[in-house]
Amino acid sequence: MSLIKPSTIPRIPFKLVKKELKEVEAQIRDQVRAFDPSVEPYIDYICNTSGKRIRPVLSILAGGATGGVDEGHLKIGVILELIHMSTLVHDDIIDGADTRRNVPTANAKWGNGMAVLLGDALFSHSLLLATEFDSIDICRKVGKASREVCQGEVMQTQRRFDLTLTKDDYFHIIEMKTGALFAAATGIAASLSGVSEDIEQRLYDYGLKLGTAYQIYDDCLDLVGTEAEVGKTLRTDLEKGKLTLPLLNLIEKADPAQRDKLNKRIIEQQPLDLPVLIGIAEYEGAVESALDTASTMLNEAREDLEVLESGEWRDGLTEITHYLDGLLNACRS
Repeated sequence: MSLIKPSTIPRIPFKLVKKELKEVEAQIRDQVRAFDPSVEPYIDYICNTSGKRIRPVLSILAGGATGGVDEGHLKIGVILELIHMSTLVHDDIIDGADTRRNVPTANAKWGNGMAVLLGDALFSHSLLLATEFDSIDICRKVGKASREVCQGEVMQTQRRFDLTLTKDDYFHIIEMKTGALFAAATGIAASLSGVSEDIEQRLYDYGLKLGTAYQIYDDCLDLVGTEAEVGKTLRTDLEKGKLTLPLLNLIEKADPAQRDKLNKRIIEQQPLDLPVLIGIAEYEGAVESALDTASTMLNEAREDLEVLESGEWRDGLTEITHYLDGLLNACRS
C-alpha cells in the first residue's frame, strides 16, 4: 500500500450549501471579534486555519432535509465548529504536532501553556453561545456532546500503549471523541426543525456513524498519508502509542513472532515506527480491513436517511457519505 497522492483526494461537495456556509464564515468572524482585543488576534489565527467545515455543512443539510434551513441551524453549526477547533488546539498539544493545514499549530507558535488557554477560551465561548437558544434542551445537547468529546480524549490518552484495549473499546472512544460532534450537528439540527423523535434519532445515528467512519479514515491517514500533502503532522499515533483500528487489526493478524515483537514494543512504551509495520506481511491487509469497516458504516449511515423525504437536501447528506468513501478509496491507492 503506497502513500496517498494529492490528486486522488476528493473535494467535499459544497455547492448546495455555498450561500449558507458564507454566512457561517461571517458568524465565525463575528465571534472572533467578541473576544477581548488583546486575545482576538490569537483566536483569529486559530479560526483562520479553516478546515472542511463538515459539522456546519451537516447541520445545514440536516436542517434543509427536515423542513428548511433557518438561523438556528447556522448557529448550531458555528457553535459545533468552534468546539471542534478548540479540541484541535488541545489535540495538537497532546500529540506534540507542529503543523496543521500547512501552518504552525498554536502550541508550536506560542507554546503549550498559551495554547491550552486559547483552546479553553474558545471552548467556553462556544458553550456561552449555546445559551442564546431559547430551549434549555439545545444547551443540554451541546453540553452532552462537549462532555463526550472530552471524555473520549481522556480515555484515548489513558489507554496509550495498553494491550488490553479491545476493538469495542476503540469504537467507544472514537464515537465520543469524533462521532459525538457529527451526531450533534445532524441530531440537534433535526431537533430545531421539530421533527419526530424517530427522525431525530435516525439523523443522530447517521451523524454518529459518519463521524466514526471519518475517524477511522483519519487513523489510516496517519499511516499512509504524507505530511506535505495532508498538511499536518503525521505518525503521532505511532509515537504516542495510540492503538488505532489498523494497528489493532495488525496485532490480531500478525504471525506469532511479529505479534510478540509488536507487543514487546507496546509494553515497553517504545514508539512504533512505520518501517517496522510495513515490514509485516499483514500490514496492508490490516489497513484495508479498517477501511472496509469504515465503508460498512457509511452504508449503514445511508440507510438511516431513508426516513427523510427525497430531495436535494437528503441527496446532499448522501453525497457527504460518498465524499468520505472517496477519501477511503484514496487511502487504498
